[in-house]
Amino acid sequence: MIIPAAKAIRAFGTVMAVSGALTACTVFPIPEAPRVMDFPVPEELQNSGTSRPESLRVDTPFASEPYNSSRILAKPEPWEFTVYSGVRWRDTAPVLLRDMLAGAFRASDVFRDVVIDTGPSNSDLTLATEISAFHTVNHGDSARVTVTVYGQLINNRSRQTLCSSNFIVSAPAKDKSINSVVQAFGDAGEELAINLIDWARNCEAR
Repeated sequence: MIIPAAKAIRAFGTVMAVSGALTACTVFPIPEAPRVMDFPVPEELQNSGTSRPESLRVDTPFASEPYNSSRILAKPEPWEFTVYSGVRWRDTAPVLLRDMLAGAFRASDVFRDVVIDTGPSNSDLTLATEISAFHTVNHGDSARVTVTVYGQLINNRSRQTLCSSNFIVSAPAKDKSINSVVQAFGDAGEELAINLIDWARNCEAR
């Protein structure tokens, strides 16, 4: 009976030693978190034109990889993507775009109410979008942001698509630094919001 007990004690000691070694790994320095950037909502939007009586739901845009991520992308060649190192968006590009558009539509007062797809509220219309470009294009020492979105305004009762259109916006960065690139994304986002708001305001059923 003494031998099995000794083996058990040695096995327990081995387990504790391994556990201690694994725990000790956590004392090594943890890499510093990357910079986290936001995609700003346009600060000033002129409310010109007629407001609509309907409520609007802004759906999270559809996006395939690599756009469905929080990485900030560049496209140095038509067939290649690269990633800005040490920095990322605060959320995925579709969520950023949804939040920006919802904020812009609310600021413009084009619709009676504006909600997003994660909320419980019902709405009369839905803005459904797809992202096909959300990156910078580098040319030598310069960079230019390109955002391309396909949008549909849908009647939620009939499920009829009232209007659909493709939106392509572009904005230059002052230089290739990440601060200038993020500012250019903001400029492109503001232009996209203005175009979508004007389009949605004037959309009527076919």
